Amino acid sequence: MITAVALAGYAVLVSAAVPPLLSRARWPHRTPVTAVLAWQGLMATFVVATALAVYHLVMAEQHVHDGLIGLLSACGLAADAPAGESAPTLGDALALAAPLAIVLLPLGWLALCVWRARRARQRHLDMLALVGEPAPGYDATVVDHGAPAVYCLPGRRRRVVVTRGALDVLSEAQMRAVLEHERAHIDGRHHLLHLLVDAFSRAFPGLPLARHAKEQTALLVEMIADDRALRFHSRDALATAICEVAAGQAPQAALGAGGPGALIRLRRVLTPQPRPHRATWLGVVAASIAAPLLPLLVACGP
Repeated sequence: MITAVALAGYAVLVSAAVPPLLSRARWPHRTPVTAVLAWQGLMATFVVATALAVYHLVMAEQHVHDGLIGLLSACGLAADAPAGESAPTLGDALALAAPLAIVLLPLGWLALCVWRARRARQRHLDMLALVGEPAPGYDATVVDHGAPAVYCLPGRRRRVVVTRGALDVLSEAQMRAVLEHERAHIDGRHHLLHLLVDAFSRAFPGLPLARHAKEQTALLVEMIADDRALRFHSRDALATAICEVAAGQAPQAALGAGGPGALIRLRRVLTPQPRPHRATWLGVVAASIAAPLLPLLVACGP
């Protein structure tokens, strides 16, 4: 019982107490890749800790006290368990359904989100085949629309889309900078990060971690793409392009250069901050990896 309470408290800590603190911290904007890893670590930690807490509450005492061997025995996977104990009972199977559901729920939503995103991208690609025009100089597709917008459709049939309004207001340097931003989204497979946080937020609606992770990940992946564009283009060109396309709306399942937090990103591009100390970076990475493993050590130890 004590272990279950400890695991439940750990789950509450990472899902309710830590997310607001991480959202208000300054270092994530200075190293967005590491910050994304931290959010992913928190989500994995919540699922692991919650599932193990439920397992300790509902499973038979002998399995709980046997630690990892007990867990494997309950699943019928312990090779060295006695023959009479290795086969799971009906009660074990029903009890395992609760912690298993906690693990499978976000995975099920992830599969559904992937399917929906693919359908939305396919519909948009079909529309582009009818109304889009190639822009060979930019390796993009031009859509005759007055609002300035630049976005990308990730996946196998990846595509960068530029509206006629964006071509009218952006200079050559600005257009090259914003196109590099979009290619960073495609090369980095940032749509997968969006799918992960979207599935988690749908699996656990109302959870502070889900809300903060979704908001912050959307902002952080835009910052990662900004950093990629700044390797090859000037800050002024990218900042101006962000301003011009900030109001442009990307379609469903696409990633737009305007994106969320345009004002925050603009300030970050124009006033760069030093990267965190290497010790800070290593500490965050180590904590993000260790956090999901700690519940396993607590729950599965004999």
